[in-house]
Parts: sequence; structure tokens; C-alpha cells
Amino acid sequence: CFYSAVCFICEIQWNFFFKTHFLKEALGFVFITYEVLSLKKLLQIDTQALHQEKLKSYIYVHTGSLNQKHFSTFDGEDHECALWLLLKRTQSEDKEVRLQAVQDLANNSHWHGYQYGTVAQTCDQRTAIGLARSKGINLRFFLPPPPLPKVKNDYTIEDELRLLLVSLPQTYLDPCVQHFTSLALRESSQILAAQRGGLWCFGGNGLPYCETLSKIPSETVELFCLQALVQHSKVSSHCDKIEAKGGLQLLQRIYQLRKDSAKIQRNIIRIIGNMALDERLHASIVRAGWISVLAEVMKSPHVIQSSHAARALANLDRDTVKEKYLDGVYVLHPQYRTSQPIRADILFVHGLLGAAFKTWRQQDIDRRLDKKASEGQEEYSQCWPKTWLASDCPALRVISVEYDTDLSDWKAKCPVEAHRKSIAYRSNELLDKLRAAGIGDRPLVWVSHSMGGLLVKKMLVDASKNPEMEKIVNNTRGIIFYSVPHHGSQLAEYSMNARYLLFPSVEVKELSKDSPALKELNDDFLSLAKDKKFSVLSFAETLPTHISSMIKLHIVPLESAKLGIGDLIPVDVNHLNICKPKKKDAFLYQHTLKFIQDVLAQELGD
Repeated sequence: CFYSAVCFICEIQWNFFFKTHFLKEALGFVFITYEVLSLKKLLQIDTQALHQEKLKSYIYVHTGSLNQKHFSTFDGEDHECALWLLLKRTQSEDKEVRLQAVQDLANNSHWHGYQYGTVAQTCDQRTAIGLARSKGINLRFFLPPPPLPKVKNDYTIEDELRLLLVSLPQTYLDPCVQHFTSLALRESSQILAAQRGGLWCFGGNGLPYCETLSKIPSETVELFCLQALVQHSKVSSHCDKIEAKGGLQLLQRIYQLRKDSAKIQRNIIRIIGNMALDERLHASIVRAGWISVLAEVMKSPHVIQSSHAARALANLDRDTVKEKYLDGVYVLHPQYRTSQPIRADILFVHGLLGAAFKTWRQQDIDRRLDKKASEGQEEYSQCWPKTWLASDCPALRVISVEYDTDLSDWKAKCPVEAHRKSIAYRSNELLDKLRAAGIGDRPLVWVSHSMGGLLVKKMLVDASKNPEMEKIVNNTRGIIFYSVPHHGSQLAEYSMNARYLLFPSVEVKELSKDSPALKELNDDFLSLAKDKKFSVLSFAETLPTHISSMIKLHIVPLESAKLGIGDLIPVDVNHLNICKPKKKDAFLYQHTLKFIQDVLAQELGD
């Protein structure tokens, strides 16, 4: 009985506990349900509104040439049709339809995020290149570079570069290519030996040379190797080898790892631009992920970086660009696809120790001393032909060329075959590059500084004797000379006597005052200019230039800048600043602009 009583009491307690607990749970559930229902009433979601927003694609398509029959069975919502229709049109056989479709894709700013991804994954090579050359393009149109293969164990970037260089042909090469390759292999081998704690011996002119090694910075070695690859990439057959040996992927790896080195990245893009001259390699360049990289670099605020990328993309864009831009030839405007017809060309040629971009930058102003001028001054121009001239004359194609020069053979980048540095050799070399770029197909104005003016005169004289180059002469409308030493320069005499220039370069020797070669060139040019009725404008410096902390030199005196035809305008600046206007409304720029507009008045119209 006692046992039964205990069990009865326990059952009552258990039932009470269970029912109480269950009741609490039930009440809690009812409370939560009540809250959810209340919240739902407060937050009524209008799904119809969301659906309508989804349908808003804001795609403005030119309907004139649309062919809807291809989409009669398209299984998708209305707002998707415009995207797929444009993608279909980018593959049209009709070039105008194709180009308009790419422009519509690029110009529409209301694509959804997933639609950018759709284009990136489905567009063909030609469309991707066209998008990359569209101004203000959204980078979401491009897939990122593909994952790179893993590096072999114990291999560094320098090792891989060295193996690539060793695999390239080393015989029957241009002497400069041989020089840069041997230099790169030597330096990369030295760092390998240094890492292993040993000595590296190599032959120089047949003599063994050994040196104790210290750690060479990796960036320095990579630059040596990349400079060698730049030279190799100028040889078409070597580009094939670079691609076959995985060079495009290796360069992609270095580019991603060296985000902090503009010089390394610039050399890499220069190589890609050279390889892009061969259409057979275009597919490989695209597969290696270079289109997204080039599109991004095009947006760089640094004119040198963006211009290298623009050159590479122009060489890839065979749909709208018939010209080919060889190494050292840069288009400053237009760098993107444009519907603006190009009426004429302006060609900039720098002088001794100059460059395609830095020669033509805006003159530096000390803002501390000229606060008033700096307050009203627009943003500094790294290259006034690219910014000011392109803005004032958008119908012009603006091109700048670059070639290596040195004061002394001690400092020459490629100290072999001195005749290569002569004006005669450079004239032939540049003429070939300029014809490939289409110079001579339109009316042309030359703009030159210092020794560059002598090179311009030589090119025109040489072109007049070559039927294949005759178009360059016949289409020349005018020439601008900034402090050109038509009768020699005092710099040559100073350099010949300076102790630290024991071996003055060929360029310097050719600038000697009253040089017979200069006189012959000037006579030939004057005869040609008068026959063809070239318009000529010359500027002359009146201030000396600091060539060292202790020495000032009037590099091109007024009498040497006097050509014998055209206007000669003295300007109170030195030799370096004669081609660098202080600001856009400065006399130097405005007079240059007026001359260009006058001689091209027929082509430019209003």
C-alpha cells in the first residue's frame, strides 16, 4: 500500500510538472506567432513593386538594325532580351552593327551586377577588346586573370625569367638583343650564386672575370630580365617562343606581384604591346587575362602607364585600328574608340636625352612663389599634347615617338654598333615605324625639340627620295622647331672637351658647330621645303641652361636656331623649357596652337 501510494503521488507530480511545462511552451509559441503576424501586418512587402523594378533595365538599344526573329523562342524575361540581343549583335558580320552593339554595351550605366558577369563570361575576344577601348568602361565587364599555375619548388621569379631567356634563340640576333640578354643572364646568375654563397665567374671579351657577390635586389634583376625580354619581343619569331614557353602567364604573375613597381609593370605592358603586333598571338594574350589588366591601366592618372596600355590595346583592336604601333610609337589621342573622324596627324619628336612624354610636360611652377598663378591654374599637365591639344583639336590624332639617346657612349643603354645612333640610321628606322602607324595617310604637322628637329629634317629629305615614303612628304603641311640647332650646338663642343665625357656619343659629335653634315642636311631640307611650300615656325631660347651646379650654357644660340625660312620667335626661357608652356594660356602654347589650326584650317574647319 505504501508503495502504491508513493507511485500515485509521483504520477500526480509528474503530470503537474509536464502539464505546467507544456503550458509554458504553448504560451511561448502562441506569443511568438502573434508577434510574427503583427510584424507581417506592419511590413507589407509589395512583391509587384519588386517585380516591376526588376523589369527596369534601362537598356537603350538602337532598334534600326535589330533582327527580332532570332529571339522569337527566347525563354526569359523581357528585361533580359536587350542584353542577349546586344551580345548577338556584337558577333554580326556587319561591322557597323557590331561596333554599335559594343558601344551600346559600354555606354549603358544601368546594367545589373549579374549582367556584367554575363557579358564577361559570354562575349567573344573581339568584343572584350572593344569594351576595353571604350572610354569610362566599367571594369566588371571583364573576368579577372585566370589562376596561375603553381611555381616549381625552390624556383623564384628570377629563376623562371632566366629559364625563359635561356630558352629563346641566342644566335643571329640583333647586337642589342644579344647585349641585353647576356646582361640579364649574367645578373640573374649572380644573384643565384649569391644566394648559394659562392662566386660567379663569367667571360668578358674572352677574359675571365670573377667577383665576390652580395645580395642584388630582386627588383633590379627582374628589370634586367624584362629589359632583355623587351628586346626579344621586337622579334616576331621570338614572340612565338615567349608564348609557347608560358611567358604570358609568367609576366602576369610578375605583374600581380609587383604592384609597387611602376617601372616593372610598364616594361611588362611594353612587352605585351610588342607581342600584340602579331595577330596570331591575340587569342593567347586574351586567355592569359591581359584584357582586364590593360583596361584597368587605361584608367591610370599617369600618362606613361596609360599610354603603354593604350598602345597594346590599339594593336589588339583590329576591328577599328588598321595601323600598327611599333615599339616607341605612342598614340596620345585618341586613346579610346571614338566616332569623331580623324582629320589630320600631329607628330611629336623629342631631342637629346628627351622622351615621348616628359619632354612635352607642362613647365614646373614654384607655387610658393607664384600663389596667384597657382590658385587659378588648372590641373598640372603631365603631357600637354595629350590634354590641352587633344581638347582644343579633338579631330587630330596626336602621336609621340621615343628613341634612346646618350651624351656619352659610357652611359649608352646598348653600347654596340655606334652607327645606330646616327641621325641617318635613326631616320630610316623611324620612317619604317611611322609608315606602319599610318603617318602620311592624312595631312601632317611635325613638332620637334632640339636634335629632334634635325631628325625631322633628315626623315623628310630621306622620304622625298623613297617612292614608298613619298606620301609623308606630300602630306606634310607644317613643321614647328623648338630650339633646333640647325647650325650646331655649344653643347657638342663642351661635351667633347669635358673630362667626364671621354667618349662623346655619335649624337653629340653630329651636333658640332658648323658641321659639314649639318650644312648639307640644312641645304637639302631648305630646297625641299621651298619646293613643297612647307609652313615653318621656329622658337628660340634666350636664357642659358644649367647643365651642372656650376655651369650654365646657352645650348642653342639664336643664330643656330635660325633656319632661313618661316618665322623665328625668341622666347625668354632656357633650352629645356622652350617646349614646356607654363600654362594653357601661355604665349608658347597659344602660338603653337594657332599655327596648327592655321595650317590645318581646311581639314579642321570650324
